[in-house]
Amino acid sequence: VQLQASGGGLVQPGGSLRLSCAASGSTFSINRMGWYRQAPGRQREMVAHIFRSGITTYADSVKGRFTISRDNAKNTVSLQMNSLEPEDTAVYYCHGLAGIANYWGQGTQVTVSS
Repeated sequence: VQLQASGGGLVQPGGSLRLSCAASGSTFSINRMGWYRQAPGRQREMVAHIFRSGITTYADSVKGRFTISRDNAKNTVSLQMNSLEPEDTAVYYCHGLAGIANYWGQGTQVTVSS
C-alpha cells in the first residue's frame, strides 16, 4: 500500500485548507484511513480517522472545525480544515490501517500564520 498526500500550505488564522490522500496498491485491505500530525518538539498525534463504513473519530482539538471524508471507490481520504489556528501548524501525515499493518504517506506541511 502506498499513500500519496497533497494539499498543505500556508494559511492565515481563520482560514481553510483541504488535504487529500490517495491510496494505491492493495487498497482492498485498508479498513481505516486518517490523518496524524506532528508539530516541532511534539509527538505525532491523531487528528481524525474514518473507517470504510464511514464511522469517524476526531481529536477533541479539531472537533467542529475539521471534517474527514473518504471515497472508497477512488481510494482517497480528505481532510477539510476550517477555522485554522496557529496551533494547527504541523506536518500532517496520511495513515492507513490494514489489519495490524500501518501505512504512512509522506508528510505535508500546514502552517497557520499571519
